This record gives sequence, structure tokens and C-alpha cells, in this order.
Amino acid sequence: MIPSVNNAGSKTFGLLKYLYDTGKYEDHTDPHLVASFDGMAPDPGRSNATLEDLQQLLDQPVMALPKHARPAKHVWHTSVRATTDDRILSDEEWGEIARRVVAATGIDPGGGQPGCRWAAVRHADDHIHIVATLVCEDGSRPDDFRSGKRAQAECRLIEKELGLHQVAPGDGTAAQRPTSAERHKAERQGRERTAREELRESVRRAVAGATGEEEFFDRLAAAGLLIRKRSAPSGDLLGYKVALPDDRNKDGEPVYYPGARLAPDLSWPRIRERWSADRHDQDAVPAGPKDRTMPGGPSAARRRTASAAWQAVLVIEYGDDAVAAAHIASAGEVLDALAKTSAAHTRAELREAAFIFERASRSHVQAERGHDRALREAARDLVRSGPALGRGEDGATTAMAIDMLFFVITAAAHWHAKKGHAQQAAAAHRAAEHLRAAYQLAAAQPLGALYQRGRHLGRPLLQRQTAVLREALPLLAEQILAEPGWYALAATLTDAETAGHDPATLLADAAGRRELGTAESVSDVLVWRLRRAAGLPADTSTMGSGVTQAEGSARRTGRQASGRSGSRRGRR
Repeated sequence: MIPSVNNAGSKTFGLLKYLYDTGKYEDHTDPHLVASFDGMAPDPGRSNATLEDLQQLLDQPVMALPKHARPAKHVWHTSVRATTDDRILSDEEWGEIARRVVAATGIDPGGGQPGCRWAAVRHADDHIHIVATLVCEDGSRPDDFRSGKRAQAECRLIEKELGLHQVAPGDGTAAQRPTSAERHKAERQGRERTAREELRESVRRAVAGATGEEEFFDRLAAAGLLIRKRSAPSGDLLGYKVALPDDRNKDGEPVYYPGARLAPDLSWPRIRERWSADRHDQDAVPAGPKDRTMPGGPSAARRRTASAAWQAVLVIEYGDDAVAAAHIASAGEVLDALAKTSAAHTRAELREAAFIFERASRSHVQAERGHDRALREAARDLVRSGPALGRGEDGATTAMAIDMLFFVITAAAHWHAKKGHAQQAAAAHRAAEHLRAAYQLAAAQPLGALYQRGRHLGRPLLQRQTAVLREALPLLAEQILAEPGWYALAATLTDAETAGHDPATLLADAAGRRELGTAESVSDVLVWRLRRAAGLPADTSTMGSGVTQAEGSARRTGRQASGRSGSRRGRR
């Protein structure tokens, strides 16, 4: 059960009109009161009463004050929504929930204490809205301090008592949710997300791997956002606001959001923290949009990302909390950068993974910046190397990078769970599922090519790679041999041997570097780890069907052995 307390408003009638309007909103069906401050408030939905009747009743204590004493923002509003897993509650149950919420939040505390006038409107099966006016019957103001947190705590108790889905408790680090007005405005404008959510995503992408103020604001401008800066008399920047060009208020003016209202870690001081740790590197790494090209292009950037992610898993699992928190935050930057530069067929899943993981990138554990430099540089490389084509080597290295990032995000989920960060852990798990889907899309072609090569390996070579597998990974060998990806791994072991590596040593090292338990296909994971560690091409679709040096050697060895056996039979 999710309560969402909105900022105080100034127009009771306008809010009631929205709640009772059935013409514009699909979920507004049969709006009616389920509870009110005295149990006798007129219901415009199921009686001859009008919206004005209800508005005047609720506003009466406000209007009784001298004009100069009336609060400018006197309308308190919260929605209380059941989750999709919950049963449909009755009007009586919703009415009791409303009474408990207004009591817990101080709007109408009961027990003989003065309270505000309020009404609870139900216009859909899964939620109610509570409207109150913030002047008590005796003319005093209610004690509604931290009413959002108090509503959350009461809803946790209600869930247990009514046997509803128990929502993970929040810790105050979540980004501010869009208001009902923002959501409906997005629906009217045909947006998938609200302006606040679109801006949050755009700012996160702009800050991913950025080295300083100039580059950050250049990226915001390139994304088409309107920008306002707030500076001190000294000229030092104190803050910023952003707006979408086509998101306007009733007066036709752009609606600006400060960074802190988008997400806690997007405030100007928090953004500058990322750069303060990188100040040492800024002379070595060109800032600003003028130099967008990194050595090796998108495929090299994705290899560097995979390497940084590989090390980040170990840091998150074994490092100090402050250092692990920094790596988890920077993993969010890498996801933002990868989504921004991804090819069309993986873009939707990667974008959703980055959007969801944003919740997991923050906690009350203070991140110690600086140790996460490799991940931040990986994000910078991804952005500056430009978009990937989604095929060939950069498509294959995208699969490699996603595969490594999947384990980073899974490690983050485990870390948050151990710390009791329920919402962050849940977000990381959900993000991992979208990464898994993106990986399957990215890996289909390059793994398919490796699979075909593995299927066409000669029997002696395939037997030799099977022996290598059993020698290096005796506990996992039979599981891997039963996987379809075994043939791709056999081809990779052959390529590693051709390149001069000891495949058994390489394989044992790759498997010993953690985390295989959450992999759907162990052989897939080992393919990318081996190809990255051995510096092998990620895409082998252009290698043709010729016999490799190792396969040729194996065939010659097999023919020689067969000849010797025939000679011995002849002598007998």
C-alpha cells in the first residue's frame, strides 16, 4: 500500500473537480466518498450535492479566519494506492484506511484533539484520495510535520493487519514521485513518462562520466533542455534548474525543476562531489564536447567497461561499505551511458534497466568517491566513443559489457539486501532482469556464430576441449557440457589455444573470479570472460569456416595416432 502525500495546494474546488471528473480519465469510474471528517459530508458523486457544497464545507474553518491569517497553501492531499498483487478492498475498508491515515499524519488525530476537515474519494478500485484543509476547527494549524513518513509507517501496519502485499519500507533516499497532476498531464500530452521523470533521466545521462561543469551543461543543452543557473555575487554557481521546451504551465511558461527535486544525488553539491574526486585526472582527460572520440571506438570502450565491471564485482562484495557504495553509484552512471549509446534493438531494455537501477544507486551509506574512478572513466569512454551499431565487434562487445554489468548489479542487490535496504535491493533485482533481456538480444548473433563454429570442430579437438573443461572445472563440467552454449565455449577455448594461451589455466581463472551462481548459462559467462581476458575478438562471424591452427594440429595428431594403431594391428 503506497501513500503519496503531495505538496500543499491553494484550490480545494480544483482538486475536487479533478477527483470527480469522469470524462477525461479512464480510471475515474463511479467517484464517491468512502469517509469524511464527520461521516456526513455531502457526496457529489452519489447525491444531489454539488462540488461547491463539499468545497464550502471543507473550507469553512479557513474562511472563518481573518483574510490576512488564512494560509496561502491550505489544501492537503494524499493518494493511498494498493499494489497490483492486492485484492480489491471494499468501501468500508478504504474508509477505515482513510481514517487511520489522517489520524497518523496529524490531520485529524482524534482523542479530543482539534482536527481538520477532510474527505476521502474513491474513483477507482485500487486507490483513494484524501482531501483536507489545513486549518483545524478551532482555527489552529495541524501538526502534520513529516506527514509523508507518518503515512508510510501507518500503511505498513495496515498491510499486515489486512493481509495485503507488504511494500518495502523507504529510507528517504528515493527520488520524489510525480504528482497525480504531473501524471495526468503526461497522459494528455501523450508522454510515456512525466516531465519530472524525463528530466531526471536526461540529467543522469548528462552527468554520466562528465568531468566538469562545462561538459555537464553542454550535454544538457545538446539534449534540448532549457537551463537556468543560479550564481552567487562572486560568480560561483550555486544551483541549476532544467525544463523540457514543450512542458508549459497555464501561462505558457516552461516548468523548471531544480536538480534536487529530480533526485537527491542530482543536486548541484552532490554532482560536484563526483568531480572533486576526479580533479586529479581532468588535465589528462579532455573536458567538454570538443573531443568525443576515444581510442578504438565503441567496441574498445565496451571492453574497458567490461574490465571495470569485472573489478567492481569484487569491490562490492569485499570492499569497505563507503567504497562499495561509490562503485554502486558509478555503476548507475555506466548503465546510463550504455543506454544512451546502445543500438536500437537493445536500447529499450537498457534504458529501463538504467531507469530502475537509479533507485538502487543511493542509500544512507555515504559513498567515498575516487575509488570508483575506473567505472566513471568507463562511462566517459562509452559516451565519447559514440553510439554502437549493434552488429559486428561492437555488437558483440556490447553483449560482453552487459554480461559483466549483470553481475555488478546482482552484487549490488546482494549488498543492499545485507544492509537491509529493501527498496534498493528490489530495484537492483528488477534492473538485472532487464539487463538479462538486453543481453539475450545483444548476444544472439555473436554467440550463434561461435556455436556454429563449435559444432563444426573436429571430433578430436572437441574431445580435447572436453578434457580441458573436466580438468579445469571438475564440479561444473557436466552442467556446462549439457548447455547449448558449450559449443561456443569449445570454440573460444580453441581460439585461446591458437593465440598461445593455456586454455585450462585461463578457464580455471575465469571461473574462480566469482559469480556464476546467478548465471542462466555458465558457458555463456565463461565465453565472454575468456574472450576478454585473452584479448580475443568478440565477434567471430567473419572468421569463415576454415580450419584453425589448433584444429589442424589436432586433426594431424589424430591421423598420426590412427596410423600408428594400424601399423601395430598389421604386425600382430
